[in-house]
Amino acid sequence: PGPGEVADPGLCTLALLSSTTNDPAGAEGSDSSGHDGPRLLPDDASTAAATGRGTVVLEAVSHEGEPLSRRRTSGRGAPLVSLFSRRLRWSFAGIAAAVLALAVASSITMDDDPLHATYIVLLDLFAIGEAATGEDLDRQIIQLLSGVAGLLLLPVLLAAVLEALGTFRNASALRRPPRGLSGHIVLLGLGKIGSRVLVRLRELDIPVVCVEEDPEARGIALARSLRVPTVVGDVTQEGVLEAAKVHRAHALLALTSVDVTNLEAALYARSVKPDLRVALRLYDDEFATAVYRTLRAAHPRALTRSRSVSTLAAPAFAIAMMGRQILGAIPVERKVLLVAAIDVAGHPRLEGRTVAEVFRPGAWRIIALDTAAPGDRLPDLADTRRDHDEDRATGLVWDLHPGYVLRAQDRVVLAATRRGLAELMGRQSVPPRPAT
Repeated sequence: PGPGEVADPGLCTLALLSSTTNDPAGAEGSDSSGHDGPRLLPDDASTAAATGRGTVVLEAVSHEGEPLSRRRTSGRGAPLVSLFSRRLRWSFAGIAAAVLALAVASSITMDDDPLHATYIVLLDLFAIGEAATGEDLDRQIIQLLSGVAGLLLLPVLLAAVLEALGTFRNASALRRPPRGLSGHIVLLGLGKIGSRVLVRLRELDIPVVCVEEDPEARGIALARSLRVPTVVGDVTQEGVLEAAKVHRAHALLALTSVDVTNLEAALYARSVKPDLRVALRLYDDEFATAVYRTLRAAHPRALTRSRSVSTLAAPAFAIAMMGRQILGAIPVERKVLLVAAIDVAGHPRLEGRTVAEVFRPGAWRIIALDTAAPGDRLPDLADTRRDHDEDRATGLVWDLHPGYVLRAQDRVVLAATRRGLAELMGRQSVPPRPAT
């Protein structure tokens, strides 16, 4: 929200960013230790008072359509529309129109049946009919025109055969970026992370151009099956990013496993297009912070993000190994918000309390309630089979009333900080052992 504006009350505010309209870099771009960092899970009063400060909000958005990972891809085959060029298709259409016109003219002038007239014209077209010597002038003219159309058909058929052979030969090859491509995303690296990011981008129908050095990388086959333009080459070499049309790109995602490669590619891309949006994958978090501050100082008008994948993934891995149902982790600048599904039974801070009483600013906040019966609940709320099973309850209740009292049989989805979730789970009462 801008200065003097209030955040939308219909959205659940998860965090207040350190960035403002006057300081877009926020705490990440400042070396001052006294700079206000992001505030996780603020209360309503803090949210209303934080005008001109960026926010991270949660809104329930339904995704329509089948996931891209389950769609049938084209594989090595070529679609019919790309088998022949547009010019060749127009040539076939012109010859077909000429044959139709000759058949109509023959039917009218010779007072013949339309099907028989078409048959006679086709015989003349393929030069297998008898010569019209001694017949009417109209018939002779139509036969000559049909012969000319047959002569035009021969080079068109030859071109069709050559194009078909070339199309099938190149169907298994990687596509090259089109000439007029612009507004796309350049994705560097098709490893484990790059492949998953590519699938997400294609599910959103965002144009992507991939760059990968290893032709045997795990994501090359995926890019080929999705028919995504791909440039094989070292991004540090001159001409590789130019081939990916980085000067007309909307953003750059440097997701290779080598920090130096990602940084060098980002610096070179910024030299080509200073206002390019850049997201860097870096291993060390302190190094990522230093890179962010440097790029922000060099290009203050461009959006830059550098993240340590290991630092962002570590909390989710650690808590998941402890047996807790973690649905995901949301990075907020250099902090992490965890989303977990927890059964209310056995939690003294949840059971028997209202949603408003449970909310603890800066620690945890309930964002949804699972409406399925305890016996019909899926272990994973993110399981896509839930939406296709008619016998199970579908969806979650997002707009919970603050006065709703949590029962022992309820299961809630909450957003929490790492310390808040550890404290909440540590206060869980141990259920008594059943009698033998």
